[in-house]
Amino acid sequence: MARYTGAKARVNRRLGTLVYEDAGSARAFDRRPSPPGMHTRPRRPSNYGQGLQEKQKIKHYYGIGERQLRRYFNNVTRKKGNTGELLLLSCERRLDNVVRRAGFALTRPQARQGVVHGHFLVNGVRTNKPSYQVRPGDVITVRRRNNLLKMYQGVSSLATGEPCDWLGSDPETLRITVQGNPGASDISLPVDGNTVVEFMSR
Repeated sequence: MARYTGAKARVNRRLGTLVYEDAGSARAFDRRPSPPGMHTRPRRPSNYGQGLQEKQKIKHYYGIGERQLRRYFNNVTRKKGNTGELLLLSCERRLDNVVRRAGFALTRPQARQGVVHGHFLVNGVRTNKPSYQVRPGDVITVRRRNNLLKMYQGVSSLATGEPCDWLGSDPETLRITVQGNPGASDISLPVDGNTVVEFMSR
């Protein structure tokens, strides 16, 4: 799941939302928003099916696997607060998601690839783990290599980004500053976290 290479447009159509943002998948979803398959009569999903679908949205959107999602879930169940909300906030604090939201990548898979290839520094240290959890005060920059600087300046001029109060980004210097922790209003994926929690608690 962390490296899904299948038909992304089909995933968007099956889950009923734009979890993959690339242009081709978005066009296909706009053209045919109905679920894939020959017989697509609308039917009400069971509680199990609805929980599974919501969980799949999280996995595809953030590019994480089952074991990693389970690890996030186990961590947040020990904390006070809304478990579903805390689970999604853990995903929002991932380094690859921060790079995408700051507008330094067109899609989350692209942001993930850049992080894995070591294009980004966190507080001056090269970090190649997309799952790295950013903290308030962290400063993320692009490595000072001419080819990388030129590439990300071009990407940042095309990427729209997903503005949020807890991140500050400077496209000129290719610098991201984590100004605080994300809140419930900063969750970018429209998903029912409580349904996911109920499903994963079975």
